[in-house]
Amino acid sequence: MSDCYLPRLGGIEVQVADLVRMQRESGHAVEVATATRGEPLDGVHRVAARMPFDLPVHPRGVSHLTRRLALSRPDVVHVHMGAVSPFAWMGVRAAVRRGLPCVVTVHSMWDPVTRALYRLLGLVYGWQRWGLVATTVSNAAAVPIRRVAGPGVPVRVVSNGLDLSGWRLFPGGGGPEPRDEVHVVAVGRLAPRKQPVGLLRILEKARARVPAAIPLRATVVGDGPARPAMERYLARHGMSGWVSLPGRYSRERIAKVLESADVFVAPAPRESFGIAALEARTAGLPVVARTQSGVADFVEHGTEGLLGRDPGAVAEAVARLCEDRGLRERITRHNRANPPAAGSWPTVLAGFDRAYAEAAGRA
Repeated sequence: MSDCYLPRLGGIEVQVADLVRMQRESGHAVEVATATRGEPLDGVHRVAARMPFDLPVHPRGVSHLTRRLALSRPDVVHVHMGAVSPFAWMGVRAAVRRGLPCVVTVHSMWDPVTRALYRLLGLVYGWQRWGLVATTVSNAAAVPIRRVAGPGVPVRVVSNGLDLSGWRLFPGGGGPEPRDEVHVVAVGRLAPRKQPVGLLRILEKARARVPAAIPLRATVVGDGPARPAMERYLARHGMSGWVSLPGRYSRERIAKVLESADVFVAPAPRESFGIAALEARTAGLPVVARTQSGVADFVEHGTEGLLGRDPGAVAEAVARLCEDRGLRERITRHNRANPPAAGSWPTVLAGFDRAYAEAAGRA
């Protein structure tokens, strides 16, 4: 169950669709219930209503989902949710009504407001006593969930899945010829919670620290509501000549951009996992990210990239990699020679199978 699903495209939608495909290929019979409207798809039940702004929620979702579960009779209910996901929460309540094992995967980082909301829901519904098993995508994301859930809800870490072979751009350890220009890349949805304007400030500070003799350009791939603010910032600060916003790209086009890149930046402090960062690390790029984000699960400071506690430290790390070609190339060689263990589908599928078995024992 997921609020959002195909044809909507986003981190959760794509990840859940990939998980469904991989679980079916491994022998599971998987059905999907979603509040996202769209064309019929095999095994997808759209519990959708016409809502303002096309919001993925149904006012009578609990009763609809309870009936759906009575018809489908699943062995386990797997609910996917972001920070606030009303339809997914209805799915949890429906599963509990039917007495079914329920695994809840949280794809986002719980901020103080979200933690307060789930504490309130705990007081009203007592969800910590429902026999749930929770999973989340990184150790950083697990910490605030455990604080709210308490000892009654086991919280396991099962990372997002990724076809790593498709991102090993230089599997032999080689790569393009070294060049004087340094190309910095970021990929992601241009939404305020990702702090894309903050990314531009980081790039501006990094450019100021890097000697003028080193040519530097940056590409921020993605689209979203923050794009107009980013365009205004670039024009106001005279950065349009070396920072480009090409829009949303397909996976194939992103891979082409990474082929020409030297450094990848993932500056959001509340990045629960960082699929784009893992793709870049698999491609061999040194990754710069926040210490407190989920990226730290697969990027060790000084080995796969550099980590910083705050925007200033991230800008300094970007500048260091731009200026220090030896460090940059050493990390690149390491990343190309050592594929990450995180994100491989066999590991992800095994993690969810263990969570399903644990939930079956608690239902």
